[in-house]
Amino acid sequence: MAEHSIPVDLLNPGQVFACLGFLEAADVLCGEAQGGFHDWDNNSATRFRLSTVGNENPFEVVLEFLATEAKIRSVAPPGYTVSETETANPPEPTETFMAQKADKTTLPIRLGGGNRPVIELGHWADGSGRETFKLYSGNRSADKIAHDMLNGVRKPTPRQTQEGQPGALQTKGIEQLFDEDRNGLISDPFRVTPMGGSFNFDPRGAWTAIDAGYSPNTQKHTVMASPVVEFLAAWGLQDARPLMSGNKGREVRYAVWKEMLPPMLARAAFIRAIPGLTIKCFRFTIALSGKNKIVTFAKQENLP
Repeated sequence: MAEHSIPVDLLNPGQVFACLGFLEAADVLCGEAQGGFHDWDNNSATRFRLSTVGNENPFEVVLEFLATEAKIRSVAPPGYTVSETETANPPEPTETFMAQKADKTTLPIRLGGGNRPVIELGHWADGSGRETFKLYSGNRSADKIAHDMLNGVRKPTPRQTQEGQPGALQTKGIEQLFDEDRNGLISDPFRVTPMGGSFNFDPRGAWTAIDAGYSPNTQKHTVMASPVVEFLAAWGLQDARPLMSGNKGREVRYAVWKEMLPPMLARAAFIRAIPGLTIKCFRFTIALSGKNKIVTFAKQENLP
């Protein structure tokens, strides 16, 4: 049994969602994963502990998989009409599409395969009636965002595009961060780096034009956030969603727990659904930036 821990800021909702993602991913990749939050007297100095079978560091296993093995493919139902922008990399067909209709910006993604299990992520396209918790908007697609979080953003010249070359690296993804400082990323995976468009989970990269005094997006400026937070938060929210209430569902609540729990129980603890469990509760408000929804920093709530 291997047990390791990483620092986490409980007031950063994206980091908490990503801890749940680490737990879900470690359960798939390592087996019998359990996780819990410890040393939480100081919300910004808490650690998330993760245990799995075997002797490998589960955080290292997950990050190495994302950095070196995970290949993003979008998926679509039978009869889906491929757009001109998708012809070079068309979606894979699936008989179990999770949404009522397919839209190129919200197609679910798959990763894994070969010697690894196939994982399908797409909470943003959930058609079950649950809150999708889709925050990004515009013409960005989920597979493009996921690819950028894993592999970084490159900007090819017209000639490089014509020749199929990747172009110069503009922002780093998990792949580059893992390659440059493997041990540093494993010990502190939520560190920030310049990033472009994301799923909007990490409040450290959140902005509105009013707060910033201008639009970083219009000026093509990057922001500082964590691709690990962004990608693993999406994994964590695949089977668990925070509680939504208030004005147009923009008040969001989540909980963290002390006991070491497997994913199925952690999903319930995340929404305060296990009586008698030692938990801390938090609340934040979703801000708006144009059509995008943005996660803000949370405040701790007193338990009733």
